[in-house]
Amino acid sequence: MASLTYEYKVRDKSGSVKTGTLDAESPSQVATKLKSMGYAPISINQTNAGMSKELKIPGFGGPKKVGLKDLAIFSRQFATMVNAGLSLLRALNILVDQTENKELARVLGEVRNDIETGNSLSSAMAKHPDAFPPLMVNMCKAGEVGGFLDSVMLQIANNYEAEVKLRGKVKSAMTYPVVVLCIAVLAVIGMLLFIVPTFVGLFKTLGGKLPLPTQILVSLSTGLKVGIIPLIILVIIGRTVWAKIKRTEQVRNIVDPLKLKLPVFGELFRKIALTRFARNLGTMMQSGVPILQSLDIVAETTGNVVLERATRAVQESVRTGESLTRPLTEHPVFPPMVVQMMAVGEETGALDTMLHKIAQFYDQEVESTTESLTALIEPLMIAFLGGIVGSMIVALYMPIFKIFDLIK
Repeated sequence: MASLTYEYKVRDKSGSVKTGTLDAESPSQVATKLKSMGYAPISINQTNAGMSKELKIPGFGGPKKVGLKDLAIFSRQFATMVNAGLSLLRALNILVDQTENKELARVLGEVRNDIETGNSLSSAMAKHPDAFPPLMVNMCKAGEVGGFLDSVMLQIANNYEAEVKLRGKVKSAMTYPVVVLCIAVLAVIGMLLFIVPTFVGLFKTLGGKLPLPTQILVSLSTGLKVGIIPLIILVIIGRTVWAKIKRTEQVRNIVDPLKLKLPVFGELFRKIALTRFARNLGTMMQSGVPILQSLDIVAETTGNVVLERATRAVQESVRTGESLTRPLTEHPVFPPMVVQMMAVGEETGALDTMLHKIAQFYDQEVESTTESLTALIEPLMIAFLGGIVGSMIVALYMPIFKIFDLIK
């Protein structure tokens, strides 16, 4: 078989990305050579006569398959085994066998192999950014240096369990209105496509001029019958495009500030972002991660560009030797209570404890806010659904109300 030239992208043992070319007969042969050289392949591109075909290595470059719940379970089990005296390798062997998430089990197997060759746990985990977030990697590194890896893993588990619980609260608050909205859309489409056309024939036999609401309904039905396929295609394209651009900086700079200004949900989004900021920063500081590194990672995990900018401002303040909390007063997204509590924590040397208290407070605030929103939204959505369907039914029967006049 003739040799072909392949372009490759790999990670070395330090986690840095490198690129290059190799001549081989197949992509698997390239992957074998790269692994023998101590690299972790990310992607392999076949280049032959101007053609390029990208071959993704499973687990790299694809969608993230390891969720926060999986990481929380892994962290707690790992901490328990290490605290019980099991070695890292033995604990990882057990976790590889019993982890339900196949992707996480595969990644843990590679982490175990790296540790066997002399790498540390944090450096082995850093090679898999799709599975292990920077927050987790840096906390593990701090735990290895300080000799308290088991307690750090428990902190990671608590952090991710709290995040999963927070997301669950938000999803539970949003599920009802989304379901009702979907039912309303399906009901309207169903009536326009199947029910309204049956009345059109009846309206024609009656003769006379139809009322304006009925004319609008008939026009919508006719237009939807023609445009339903293009509409579905546009919705699919729109969702695909949005999924690709929603995390870009240009879109976030517009969408994230608008989220915080929404009449009802804006305050909820702000509380969620503040909870993440306080919990992640407090957890990393408690684990011994350097403050500048902690702020850099926390800025990326707040989930809102407004808080990210504020965190970057705090980072620059600390880098120049100034106070940690002074820049927060310049950003309205941080309530005075948060700023004052962090200032007290900084003065007393218990900032990590104060941050955890802030996170607990806003956790309770998010829970009460979601409950209030659910109680408010339920009757509003029922009225919304009933109003739409009722209006369509009235529009359909308005000509029939005048049937005797039309017959005369």
